[in-house]
Amino acid sequence: MTLTRPTRQLGAGPRTTQVFWRRERSITWLRFALPVFVIVLGLAWAIAPGLFTSFSPTETVGPALQAPSGAHWFGTDATGRDVYTRVIFGASESIVGAIVAVAVGFVIGTTIGVLAGSVGGVLDEILMRLVDVLLAIPALLLSLTIVILLGFGTTNAAIAVGVTSIAVFARLARSQVVSVRVSEYVEAAYGSGGTFASVLWRHILPNSLTPVIALAALQLGSAILQISTLGFLGYGAPPPTPEWGLLIAEGRNYVATAWWLTVLPGVVVVAIVLATNRLSQAIRGGDSA
Repeated sequence: MTLTRPTRQLGAGPRTTQVFWRRERSITWLRFALPVFVIVLGLAWAIAPGLFTSFSPTETVGPALQAPSGAHWFGTDATGRDVYTRVIFGASESIVGAIVAVAVGFVIGTTIGVLAGSVGGVLDEILMRLVDVLLAIPALLLSLTIVILLGFGTTNAAIAVGVTSIAVFARLARSQVVSVRVSEYVEAAYGSGGTFASVLWRHILPNSLTPVIALAALQLGSAILQISTLGFLGYGAPPPTPEWGLLIAEGRNYVATAWWLTVLPGVVVVAIVLATNRLSQAIRGGDSA
């Protein structure tokens, strides 16, 4: 009889498992940190653009239609203005306008959704039918109508974009409040003598607003796109005000000879929008975890 030495079974030991989870945490942190860095950089451009460039966004600083170089990172436009400087100063128009738009939709829409979901009954039916009417109108058509009524400009465009997002916030907030309202701990809070206002503030809102906040991060990117679209169509900030949609519109006549006028501002818009989408996914992932 021949004795054989038992072989060690292949598998993930404790050390391998620790290395795996460290690697997963590093990847997760990187996926969260990179979008945050892009968004913070965009906000810094909007708050203090003078820290990132020494040029004026409206003055001629070099030859017209100069390609990107060390002196002018994004090149110059048809009048010799520095495109990089105009993109930085345009953040104060596009990003701040998008924040205003999200704030309008978040505050009004969440208030409608919370009232409809917590009170219910006839008030719920009336409010949600109004929300259905808003959802039935295409967002671009509604925003264009509001801008025409209020007048051109970034602020009016932001208000118009915010109105188009009210229905989305209202529906999500209502669904979250309705699901939380019928939970056992809310019923226990009412049974222990809690008032409607106290239960709403202490139990319903804290447990139902996280998905709404994630939606706000997602809507920030959508608002930037919508405001840029209105600026591209000529309904946003008037020239020579630097605004991302207007920059792309001004460069469309030079696509064949000066590609940087449209491509580089477009890349900045895409980067900011993708960063907000990733941040929204991270918030929802953290909520589900």
